Amino acid sequence: MFRKSFFQALIFGLVVSLPVSLVLAADRSESKKSTDKLSSADEKFVKDAAAGGLMEVELGKVAAEKGTNEKVKDFGQQMQKDHGKANDELKTLAANKGVKIRTTLEGKQKKTVDRLSKLSGSEFDRQYIRAMIDDHKADLKAFEREADKAKDPDVKQFSSKYAPIIKQHLEMAQTAGEQLKSASKQAR
Repeated sequence: MFRKSFFQALIFGLVVSLPVSLVLAADRSESKKSTDKLSSADEKFVKDAAAGGLMEVELGKVAAEKGTNEKVKDFGQQMQKDHGKANDELKTLAANKGVKIRTTLEGKQKKTVDRLSKLSGSEFDRQYIRAMIDDHKADLKAFEREADKAKDPDVKQFSSKYAPIIKQHLEMAQTAGEQLKSASKQAR
C-alpha cells in the first residue's frame, strides 16, 4: 500500500511540475537567444545601420530647416520620422544583443553632415538629394543582403522590415532629384 501511494505521489508530482519546468526552460531558451552573440556580419550591419540612421535623422533636420525646395523639406522631415523610428528599434535590438552602437555622429557620417550644413539654397538642395540617393542605394543593398543572409532572426526581421522603406526613400530622393534638375534647366 505504501509503495503504491508513494509512486502515485511521485507521478502526480512529475505531472504537475513538468509544465512548469518546460515553461522555465523555454523562458531561459528565449532569453539566451536574445542575448546570443551576433555573427561578425550581423554585428557590423547593426553598427553600420545605427551610424547611417543617425546621419539620416541629422541631415533630415538640416534639410527641413535649410531646404529651399518643398520636396527637399518634405523629404528631410520624412527622414527624421522614419529613421528616428528605425533608430529606436535598432537601439533596443542592439541592447538585447549586447552590441554597443554609436549615439553621436563620427567619421564619414559626421563629415557629410558638416559639409552639407555649410551649404545653402539650391546648392544645398542638390547636394543633399545627391547624398541621399547615394546613401539609400548603399543602404538598400545592405538591408536586402542582411534580410536574405542574416544569421540572427531578430536582425533578419529588422532588415526585412526596413528594406522596403529604404527603397521607398530612394525612389522619393530620385524623384526629388529629377525635379531639381528640371527646375535648374528651366531657370537657365
